[in-house]
Amino acid sequence: MQPNLLKGALLLLLAEACFAGIGALVKLTSDSASHAQVVFFRNFFALLVMLPWLWLQGKQLLYTKRWYLHLSRSVTGIISMYCFFYVISQLPLAQAMVVLLMSPFIVPLIAKFWLKETASRLTLFSIALGFGGVLLALPIASGGGAFYLFLIALLSAVLVAVTKTTIRYMSDTEPAARIVFYFSLLTAIISFVPVPFYWQELPAVAWWAFGFMGVLAAIGQMAMTRAYALAPASDIGIWTYSSVIFAGLFGYLFWSEPVTMSWFAGVAIIFYAGYISTRQRLW
Repeated sequence: MQPNLLKGALLLLLAEACFAGIGALVKLTSDSASHAQVVFFRNFFALLVMLPWLWLQGKQLLYTKRWYLHLSRSVTGIISMYCFFYVISQLPLAQAMVVLLMSPFIVPLIAKFWLKETASRLTLFSIALGFGGVLLALPIASGGGAFYLFLIALLSAVLVAVTKTTIRYMSDTEPAARIVFYFSLLTAIISFVPVPFYWQELPAVAWWAFGFMGVLAAIGQMAMTRAYALAPASDIGIWTYSSVIFAGLFGYLFWSEPVTMSWFAGVAIIFYAGYISTRQRLW
């Protein structure tokens, strides 16, 4: 395996563990905070956590000629958060994480037309195999509102894929620290706008959850940004499926959500698909 490909895959695994942790914290606060509050404080506390590290980067962190890409990534990121957090509030954590697990299926398509990165047949096969594993491990909920939730989940997944591909597109001139800085700053500013209109009193546990959410978001954003700067989105995007493992564990430990044999079978397929995707460079 190429060194950059291996580093990118490991960093993406770390990022997905953090994002699954954020999902658990969002579910924890969904009954006591509005969606506007959750989205804003997730971004605000992430910015606070990263400020000391960002300060050490120096003034060159602020200089960019591609502000429009930073703004675009921030807007798509916020809309995706709103969609994703809503789905989390409506479904068990493990099932809700299917939202993010759709994005690897979409990333190669966007990368093909935007970045001109051609995914091999083996990559496409591994992505399809991994997605099939997700469906086996975590069946999407059925019912009257299932189609409505699916549309929201699909929109979130598309926007996540666009966000990840944007990182890859601008990483040739924008260092990871600058991408993370502008994303954190712009999302905190933009997501504050609706907060006064949807404010409600928060219990102490919600404030603690928001603080931890910020820490995980900071680590996850830096890891994901660095991962997609090191390796093509179409090659490492498959590892986004790893969040199903973390979501399943968190759901079982904190909400006693059942883990079935089909879940274990799906997990095995997902890991095999990831193995195929990353090992293909040696074949």
